Amino acid sequence: MFNILISLIIVVCAIALILVAFLARYILIQDTGTEKMREIASAIKSGAEAYLKRQYKSITIIAAIFAFLFALAIKDPHNPWLGIQTSFGFILGALCSNLAGYIAMRVAVLANVRTASAIRKSFDKALKIAFRGGLVFGLSVVSMSLLGITGLYLLFNKDPRLIVGFGFGASFAALFAQLGGGIYTKAADMSADLVGKVEAGIPEDDPRNPAVIADNVGDNVGDIAGRGADLFESITAENIGAMILGLAPAIFSLYGLNGVLFPLIARAFGLIATMIGMFFVYAKKESEDPFKPLLRGLMVTSILCVIFFYILVRILLNNNLSLFLAAVIGIVTAALIALITNYYTSYSKRPVLEIANSAKGGAGPGIITGLAVGMESTGIFIFVISIAILASFALGGGLPVLVGKASWEAIQKGIYGTAIATMGMLSVTPIILALDGFGPIADNSSGILEMSGLTSEGKEISEKMDAIGNTTKALTKGYAVGSASLSAFLLFFAFLEVVGLKGVDLSKPAVFIGAFIGAMLIFLFSALAIKAVGKTAAEMIEEIRRQFREIPGILEGKAKPDYARCIDISTKAALKNMVSPGLLIIVVPVIVGLILGAEALGALQMVGIIVGVVMALFMNNGGAAMDNSKKYVEAGNLGGKGSPTHAATVIGDTVGDPLKDTAGPSIHVVIKLLNTIALALAPLFILYALL
Repeated sequence: MFNILISLIIVVCAIALILVAFLARYILIQDTGTEKMREIASAIKSGAEAYLKRQYKSITIIAAIFAFLFALAIKDPHNPWLGIQTSFGFILGALCSNLAGYIAMRVAVLANVRTASAIRKSFDKALKIAFRGGLVFGLSVVSMSLLGITGLYLLFNKDPRLIVGFGFGASFAALFAQLGGGIYTKAADMSADLVGKVEAGIPEDDPRNPAVIADNVGDNVGDIAGRGADLFESITAENIGAMILGLAPAIFSLYGLNGVLFPLIARAFGLIATMIGMFFVYAKKESEDPFKPLLRGLMVTSILCVIFFYILVRILLNNNLSLFLAAVIGIVTAALIALITNYYTSYSKRPVLEIANSAKGGAGPGIITGLAVGMESTGIFIFVISIAILASFALGGGLPVLVGKASWEAIQKGIYGTAIATMGMLSVTPIILALDGFGPIADNSSGILEMSGLTSEGKEISEKMDAIGNTTKALTKGYAVGSASLSAFLLFFAFLEVVGLKGVDLSKPAVFIGAFIGAMLIFLFSALAIKAVGKTAAEMIEEIRRQFREIPGILEGKAKPDYARCIDISTKAALKNMVSPGLLIIVVPVIVGLILGAEALGALQMVGIIVGVVMALFMNNGGAAMDNSKKYVEAGNLGGKGSPTHAATVIGDTVGDPLKDTAGPSIHVVIKLLNTIALALAPLFILYALL
C-alpha cells in the first residue's frame, strides 16, 4: 500500500504539471492585441522580472546565512546529521517558494495582454484566459509542494519530523516575497491614485501618470508572486504538521503509515478535483456576471473533494466516518469564509455602501467607517473558525475532549480530527489560487486597455471583470486567514508533541512574558510594514509631482513620463524595507526560545497566532471594503468620478491599501512562520534554553 500511495502522489502531480504546460501553451497562442498593447505589456513584464530577480537575490543571501547557522547549531545526539538535513530542507523550501512565485508572475504577465485583447471580442474568451492564467500557478504551487515533501520524506528515512526545515524555508521565503511585493505594489498604487486621480484629475491607468507602470508591475509582484509563495508555504506547513501528528502513538496505532501519508493523498485528489472543476468555468452568455462561472467551478471542485474524502477515509482510515465529517466541516468552513468575506467587501452589500455613504461627508468619516467595518468583520469569522475547530476536534477525539475529561491519547485523536478539517479546507487550494490570480490579471488587462487608448472597446466587460477580480482577491485573503487559523492550531500541537509538552501554563512568569512578546510582535511587524509603504509612497508622490512640473507636455499627452524612475523607487524601497520586519519575526522567537525556553516559545506562538488572525482579518476586510467603496462611486454612484465623494473614497482607499495588500497578507505568513520556526529549531530550545 505504501508504494501504491507514493506512486499515486507522484503520478497525479506529473499529470497536473503536464496540464500546466498545456494551459501555458493555450495562453501563449492567444492574440496579443495591438502594438501599443504589446509595448505596455512588455514594460510590465520587464519591471516585474527585474524586481523579482533582485528580490530573490536578497532572499537567497539571507537564507544561505541562516542555513549555515542552522547546520552548525542544530544538534541531536541520536542523529548527527540533523543540522545538515534541516539546512538542506530549509534551502530547498526557500527555493521552491521563490520558484512558485516566479511561475505565478511569469504566466500572469503573459495572460494580462491576451486577456485585454480577448475582452474586445468575447467575454467567455477573456474569462477563460484570465482564469486559466491563475490556474497555472494554482496547479504548479500544489504539485511542487507535494513533490518536495514526498521526495524529502523518502530521502530522510520516512520521518516527517526531519523535513520541517522544508516548511520553515518555504515560510521564510514567503514572508519576504509577500512583504516586499506588498510594499512595492501599494506604494505605487497609493501614489498613482493620490496624485493622478485626486490632484491631476486623470483616470487610474492613464499613461500620463508616471507611476502607472509601477502600479501594474506591483499587481504581479505582490498579488501574484507574493500570494503564490504565501499559499505554497501554507499547504507545505500544514502537510508536514499533519504528517507529524500522524506519528502520534494514538494515531499511528490505528492507521499506521496511512495516517502519515493521508495529507499528501488528500492534496493529490484536490488536484484531480480542480482539474475537473476547471471545465465548468465558462460564460453561458456575454451578459453573465463573471462571479457566477468562477463560483460554479469552485462549487464543482468542492463537491468532488467531498466525494474523494469519503472514498479515501473508507480505504485509508478504517472507514472512520467521523473523520470524513471533519473534512466536510473544513470544506464548508472554506465556503462560509468566502461568503462572509464577500458580504463585507462586495460593493453591493451593506458594509461597503455604509462606507461610501459616510464618505459623502469627507475622507475622515469614510475612513472611520471603513476601519469599523474591518473590526466588525472579525466577529462572525472567528465564530465560524471556532465552531470548525471545536466540531472537528470532537469528531476526532469524541465529546469528552471538549469538557477536559479525556486522556492524552483522545486529545491526540481530536487534534488529528482538526488536521483532517484543515486538509478539507486546503483541498480546494488550487482553484482558490486560480481565483486569486484572476484578480490581478483582470486588473492588468483593464490597465493595458486604458493605457492603449482602447477603453471604449469591451468597456463593460473590462469593468465587470476588474470589479469581480477585486472581490476574488479579497475572498482568497479570507481563505488564507482561515487556513492559517486551522493549520496554526495543529502546528502548535505538533510543536508540543515534538518538545514533549502537554500544555502551556501562563501562570509562570517566563511563559507569560513569552505570550506578551507574541502579541507585541504582530503590532510591531504591522507598524514596520505600513510605515514602509507610507515612506515609499511619499517619495514617489514627490517624484510624480516633479515630473508634472518639470517635463512639459505630460498632462497634454505630448511628452512621455519617466516610468523607469518610479519603478526604481518602488524596487529599492521594497527591497530595503522588507528586511527589518522579516528578521524581527525570525530572530525574536529564537531569542525567546533560547532564553525563556520551549514553553515560553509555545506561549509566544499561541498568543501571536490569536492576535495575528484577528489583526489580519481587520486589515484585509477593512482595506478591501474601503477599496470597493471607491469602485462603487466610480461606477457612477454618489456623484461618480471627479466628485468630492470620489476624492474622499480615493483617500480612504489609500489608507486601506497597505492594510489589505501589505501588512494583512504578510501576517498570514507570520502566523505560520512562528510555528515552523519553533518546529524546525525545537532541538535548539531543548538543549540550550537558559530557563
